Amino acid sequence: MKRPKLLGIGGAHIDRRGVMAADYITGASIPGKMTEETGGGVFNALRVAVQFGVSASLISVRGGDAAGELVAAEAKKAGIEDLSSTFLDRTTASYTALLDRHGDVVAALADMDIYERALPRQITRRKTRDAIDAADAVLIDANIPEESIIRLLRIVAQKPVFALAISPAKAVRVRPVLRLLAGLFLNKREARAILGLAPDDTSGSDELALSMSDLGLSRAILTDGANAVCMLDDGNTQLFTPPATEHVEDVTGAGDALAGASLAALLNGGTFESALAQGLAAASVTVETSNSVADFSSKARYQTLLAQITTMKPDY
Repeated sequence: MKRPKLLGIGGAHIDRRGVMAADYITGASIPGKMTEETGGGVFNALRVAVQFGVSASLISVRGGDAAGELVAAEAKKAGIEDLSSTFLDRTTASYTALLDRHGDVVAALADMDIYERALPRQITRRKTRDAIDAADAVLIDANIPEESIIRLLRIVAQKPVFALAISPAKAVRVRPVLRLLAGLFLNKREARAILGLAPDDTSGSDELALSMSDLGLSRAILTDGANAVCMLDDGNTQLFTPPATEHVEDVTGAGDALAGASLAALLNGGTFESALAQGLAAASVTVETSNSVADFSSKARYQTLLAQITTMKPDY
């Protein structure tokens, strides 16, 4: 059976995570452990999607260094067609996060200048156009500069394009194309940024989703940590209760897993609602592991968590 094709355009870099072994205290030195692996919103999502029956291609940029070689090797290992470009005189992007002993991010630093300078020129290349023509759907992330996102949406034409918001600082880049997106994956902080609200705004997930619907967004999956997840579908919202995880090892990659598994389900003929449930189960498996991309070769734990997902009506 032919697998649907998903093209990812955006981040593929190095993730460094320091996990604290004691309670976080501002300004203090905290004992812990630093780990390093490949990451990036689009790259993580693609590596999950291929484990759920999708054929994937990647367009990104990297430097001519050891980190870039590691990204290339991981793409090959995952079975992803790597259409990325290497710039020998540049440094591969990296993301460094500090997590408290409960697995929540305390602070993070994104060194991603190469995306700002080199990704835009990839958008108009013939190789990108050919990859779009061959794909059934496209996933982008907000590591792409705003003007290039706008240009890309013009090029893609009739293919469905989904987006990962990445961070509050970068999420605003997708605002001009909300009407053109087939779906957006984001959290409450990113939603507030897109809507121009204060970081401490107390609007519920369903209210934020409906406000983005007013801006033209048709579909979205909006997360709020371990709280209920909101699905926006053509002006209607529905809340999903995530499954109860046994423990939180590391939240890194959970949102990417949600996107990857959800898109795999959609491309294989699932409804938006069933796709979200499958994405939530994949995200829950991910937070129970120390890696940003979980191994789904055995889906026993995934199936157990999937069976726990329930829905509830928004409170408005």
